[in-house]
Amino acid sequence: MQTIYEAVGGREGLLRLASAWHARVLEDEVVSHAFSHGYHPQHTERLAAYWAEALGGPTTYSERYGDETSVVRTHSGNGLHEEMDQRAIACFDLALEDIGLARDERLWGVLHAYFAWATTTTMARYHRSADDVPNGLTIPKWSWAGLVSGEAEPPQLNR
Repeated sequence: MQTIYEAVGGREGLLRLASAWHARVLEDEVVSHAFSHGYHPQHTERLAAYWAEALGGPTTYSERYGDETSVVRTHSGNGLHEEMDQRAIACFDLALEDIGLARDERLWGVLHAYFAWATTTTMARYHRSADDVPNGLTIPKWSWAGLVSGEAEPPQLNR
């Protein structure tokens, strides 16, 4: 069976998705605040590599850039931001449409579920302080059936 990584078009497909999402969030009046203090010049490439690893592709992110702990720490210590999370998910859904991935209902569903889960759980879990994030976290893996291992259930699809 084809991995999600393969179904999305591999590295190039995820680069297109990361670029489309990044453009959407920078235009969003709420989500853009997360980027107002700057971001890594290779944010899009790193994001695509992270998603690739999570979705069944190569482990480039962990090998070159860091582990899940480093990613979660970057997103932690900013207080609760539920509206921002929901708007980031909406931007992701629009990015899927922008690059044509929304036409495949099954692929759209699994990508939406993954992004919504990651945004509202792992990336939002340590809202008080980045110091609360434990060492040694690994990038969660997502399959066609949802989270491969972990303690949280994937969210319901709302399309």
